[in-house]
Amino acid sequence: MKADITIPKVENVFLAAVQEWSDDFMEKVWYVYLVNDSDFDLDGVMVVSKAFGTLDGEMKKTSLLRHAFSSVPAVSVVKVEMVETSVLRLNNEFMVSYFIGDTLYDKKFIFRAQTITPDYVEGVPILFVDGVIVR
Repeated sequence: MKADITIPKVENVFLAAVQEWSDDFMEKVWYVYLVNDSDFDLDGVMVVSKAFGTLDGEMKKTSLLRHAFSSVPAVSVVKVEMVETSVLRLNNEFMVSYFIGDTLYDKKFIFRAQTITPDYVEGVPILFVDGVIVR
């Protein structure tokens, strides 16, 4: 029965954490973007995020945040959420689900603890800025 189930591979869709100036906080903060570098529109996009890990020998986890986007056009980006400075020391997990046509795609992206820093930046396609990418 498992052989009858085909799980499509997520390609050219990824997340990028980009540091930007925030007038609200009067400092640079990290924002996570969903990047659609494919030739297809993504429909019914759902992003669920959480942070988890061990701090000072104690297991910590945040509540779930849910984001929905009706459509993300081909070769475009959408801002998902700001990552608070206090959770950068934790693993930040994003579950991304979307449709292309009638096919459901699903992938878990994880920014490992302490990796959302200027030390790990690279050029982000489409945004043309430096950021931390998880594929």
